[in-house]
Amino acid sequence: MAPELRHLRYLLAVAEHGSFTRAAEELRVSQPTLSQQIRQLERAVGVQLLDRSGRSVRATDAGSTYLHYARRALRDLAAAERAVLDVADLSRGSLRLAMTPTFTAYLLGPLVAELHLRHPGITLDVQEMTQAQLESALLADSLDLAIAFAGPHLAGIAATALFTENLGLTVGAAHPLAGRTAPLTAAELAECDLALLSGEFATRTHVDGYFAAQRIAPRVVMEANSLGALTEIVRRTALATVLPDALALDRPGLHPVALTPALPARGVVLLRRESAYESAAARAFSALAMRWTPPGPSGPQEEPGPAEKPAP
Repeated sequence: MAPELRHLRYLLAVAEHGSFTRAAEELRVSQPTLSQQIRQLERAVGVQLLDRSGRSVRATDAGSTYLHYARRALRDLAAAERAVLDVADLSRGSLRLAMTPTFTAYLLGPLVAELHLRHPGITLDVQEMTQAQLESALLADSLDLAIAFAGPHLAGIAATALFTENLGLTVGAAHPLAGRTAPLTAAELAECDLALLSGEFATRTHVDGYFAAQRIAPRVVMEANSLGALTEIVRRTALATVLPDALALDRPGLHPVALTPALPARGVVLLRRESAYESAAARAFSALAMRWTPPGPSGPQEEPGPAEKPAP
């Protein structure tokens, strides 16, 4: 008997859960049926794939090798199914997209609005992830595209430059610096009470690097793990924060304050898996993303650059 697709799906479920019971619950089959199907697969390939001797079920050495190819086969089959369903005229289609939290605050809305206006038949699944999570999801074929910061990136990830993100100090209308036109020095910044994103954000790491380079100890009196919460805090208090210029200029009640030296800019890139099938929906979104430029006091930022190569 040749292995069938259900055998591969059953094997993956048991290996991922480490349990026949939990895998059977997920698959909605009885545990005896699941055990029988796995034994059929092992007889078909002529080797034991799962070690059942411990408290949890684990893949044998042969099973680990087989699982690698089983995952690839199911992933390629899913890509083939999407390719068959893809419609070049974009009257229908689907796109799985992820962004880091910074971009969901100011980039997601304009891009999705434009995509829906042009191609209302496209179904969009949007997720917010950290950079590491979205790159892993791309490699696992759980996503079609992602927007994140420039590399280095995991092997197998292709990056296309979109635009440059500029960061700056931002205050609310009640802050003493709200009407300031002269740039704020690093020494003056050290005297400001700050509300910043918490440490799990790439933006916080970037900002902390700036503080270290300027040899200042910031007065961080509040942290938040949400850009929405942070902007509301700054709008309603005398605290300052660091935000992308595009977000600060887009929200009423927020006022950018120039810094000298300025915070280093960051490259923004569109990520995809190198060997992934690119649907018409993905091509349409990519075209929109490459034309988008963030708002700024002097108009659009630099044009999208050439494609970046994935890190070795």
